[in-house]
Order: sequence, then C-alpha cells, then structure tokens
Amino acid sequence: MPAAAIDRAKVALARAIGDSRVAVDADACGAFAKDESEADGRVPDIVVHAESLAHIEATLRIAEELGVPVTPRAGGTGRSGGAIPAAGGIVLATAKLSRIKDLDRKNLLAVVEPGVVTGDLHAAAEAEGLFYPPDPNSWKSCMIGGNVAENAGGPRAFKYGTTREYVLGVEACLMGGHTVRSGKRTVKGVTGYDVTALLVGSEGTLGVFSEITLKLLPKPREIATALGLFRDSTSALDAVTAVLHHGLVPRCMEFLDPPALDALRSQGVAIDARAAALLLIELDGGHVEADLMDLGEVLSSAPGSIDVQVAQDAARRAALWEARRAMSPTTRKLAKYKISEDVVVPRSAMSELLDRVAGIGLREGVRNLTYGHAGDGNLHVNFLWNDRAEDEAVERAVSQLMDATLALGGTLSGEHGIGLTKQKYITREQGPALVQLEHGLKRVFDPKGLLNPGKIFPPDGTHHAC
Repeated sequence: MPAAAIDRAKVALARAIGDSRVAVDADACGAFAKDESEADGRVPDIVVHAESLAHIEATLRIAEELGVPVTPRAGGTGRSGGAIPAAGGIVLATAKLSRIKDLDRKNLLAVVEPGVVTGDLHAAAEAEGLFYPPDPNSWKSCMIGGNVAENAGGPRAFKYGTTREYVLGVEACLMGGHTVRSGKRTVKGVTGYDVTALLVGSEGTLGVFSEITLKLLPKPREIATALGLFRDSTSALDAVTAVLHHGLVPRCMEFLDPPALDALRSQGVAIDARAAALLLIELDGGHVEADLMDLGEVLSSAPGSIDVQVAQDAARRAALWEARRAMSPTTRKLAKYKISEDVVVPRSAMSELLDRVAGIGLREGVRNLTYGHAGDGNLHVNFLWNDRAEDEAVERAVSQLMDATLALGGTLSGEHGIGLTKQKYITREQGPALVQLEHGLKRVFDPKGLLNPGKIFPPDGTHHAC
C-alpha cells in the first residue's frame, strides 16, 4: 500500500476525531502488534482509540475511502491472533467504550459497550441479584466486545452455553461507516435473518461492535464446588459420564491430566501424590446440598477414585478456582515456547483423544499437557518446547492433533476462534462449498476485504495490505 494513503489517513482521522485519539508513534503502535497468542502480527501504522460510535463510524469511513485495512481490538486477550494486524494499517481500539448503559432487572438484560471488562459485568449483575454466565478464563481483563467477536466460552459453558446464547442484539458499524442494529430486547424473536448470530463469532471480519444487548439470568441461590482426584485420566473422564448419567447437571466440570497436575505441583499447589488426574466440579441452583451429596457418592464410587473434597466456604471455592485458572500462566513458565489448542471432541472420545495426543508427543518428541472443560469435550492441548530447532516438530504435532480431532468427530476450536493461528487448518473441517459461501458473506459486509483481513481463512491474495 502506498505510504501516501497512510499519511492521508493520519491527517483525516486527526481532523475527524482529534489528535489525542489517534496514535502514530511506533512505540505506542507496537503494543498492538501482539495479543495473548503466539501469533506474529505487524505493527499497525495507526491506532485509533475510539470513545463513541461516531469515532468508529469516522474511522471505517475514512479507511474505506483510502483503502486502508482495519483491525478491531477490545481487550487484546485473544488466543488466536484475531486482534493483531495481519496487514498493518489501522487498529481500531474500543477499550475506552466501557459503559454499562443499562441493567434491566425486570427484563433480565444488560446493554453494554464493547470495552466493558467481563468481570466488571459479572460484579455489576450480581450486585443486582442477576447473573451473566459466560466466564472465559481471562474474565478479569477480557472485554465483552472481544467475547462476542470470538463467541467466547469458559468453564460454565457446559450448563449455560457460550456467549452467543446471551447476545440478544448488537449495534455494529460496517466498513464505510454505516451502522446497523440487529436483534431485539426480547428473549423470543424470529423476524428476518438472524444477523446477530452471524456477527457473533465473526472475529471482527464483518463489523465493529459499538453496543451489545445481553440476556441475564437470576443469580443462582447456592453454589458448591467439589474436587475429585483419580488414579488416571480415563477414570476421571469415565466419572464425568457417570455424573451425567446420574441426572446431575453441574455448571462446570474441569479436567486436568497427569502432566497438568505436575505443573500445578511445581507451583506449590498441594495435590495428593497418588493422583494422576483431577476433576473440579461446580453445582448451582436451589437444591445444591442434596445434589452435592449425590455428586460425592458418584465420584467416590467411581472406579479409580482416590479422594473427593468439598469446598466448605467461598474462600476455599475461590482457592480451588484460582489454581484451575492459573493453569495457562503456570504452563507458560514450564518452557520458553507454548501453543495451546482448544479443540473439541464428543465427550465419549476424550480419552481416545488423550491417547492420540500422547502418541503424537512420542512420535514428534514434543512435550505436552492437557486440561479443559470435560463437560462439553473442550480440551486445551498444550505443546511446550525450548528451542526453535523444534518448531517443525511442533507444527507437525499440531497438524496431527487437528486431524485426530476431526477423525473423532470434533471441531478445531471451542472458544478461542480461528484467527491467524488456525486458518491453515479450517479447510480440513469445512468443505469447499461452505468456505465459498462464507467468502461470499464476507464480501457482502466488506466488499474490499479491508476489515480484519487475513483472519479465519487462508490468504488468497484478495485482501489489501500495507
């Protein structure tokens, strides 16, 4: 792209939304070339810090006129490279759009801007006796706009579903600066195409959110957490099936394999040395005490069970969850390089997937560990290495993991999205006709291919780049 187009964009953006909201310094822009993934992006030429819908509209209008690519970004906590520029140009940051505009107790909904931190919405809703279930691991820092763009999940997704199930409507700006409003403020509504559901999970490739209407639930009256320790992974995963067959519906069922338990032990977390796998299970509702007794009996009687512990108070519950949520940062400390793949398989295939992962690790000589959401089959398979000479072996391991996942009836991503890191694999899951249809939808929303180019699909030469 000609440097002249970038220079013209800098001038036009400064005039339209103010110098203070337009960063062009290399150091300031450099911070927006990375997210929480291992993907390598390009340093943007411009970062726009939008504070209103008008700022988003002006940015997308100017970018369209000058042919400059735009990468939307909220919290930058993504794990697939979705919020980092693949083509330079403009990063459109919405973190400063951070108002909770409405918490409607009568109609059980919230209206928020994309820069609202997910944990802040949790706290605000619960202060009103309400409940927003989606809980990605980075809830203390990730933002609703990014959650919606990636259709984020989390431990509670087994019972309550992912972000998509809670998005009633959106206000989104398209390339050229045109704003559309889709959805409704009611739980029911079947008017026209479900454009809202299409925008959720579109990874910033179709529009930029400026307002989101979310469904809330009444806050659960009681919560209880139990920890089950097992002699091996198969015993733990069989116990998951036993719990469900007993008629219990926990809101979370988290699993850690033997290397993951060892990683926690290395950080000083006290775990019985006999245990080689762990389940962290949480119940909520109005009859938790009775359900907890049933859960304890099911876990204790499961083959391979070593111990069952129950958190007796909120502090103990918090401590158990802090250990689980620390898995990702803990894993990062184990090796210089790490890739975490969030594949999903049917629950009945989880043990087989772990066996295949072990085989992949042995064949390629790549260290690995696995943890994740056992209730819905969403496992985070982590590959760890210390030397760039091992890069090719790791790439082969990841490729084999994707093939194994698909062979077992699974899907390539449960909550992180495709972004940059998985785009080379998407055609293994989706056939040519479906991919062609998706390309067609992209062109309807973004004819010039300027909005978050290079994401989801392998590059085909149609996207503009600087």
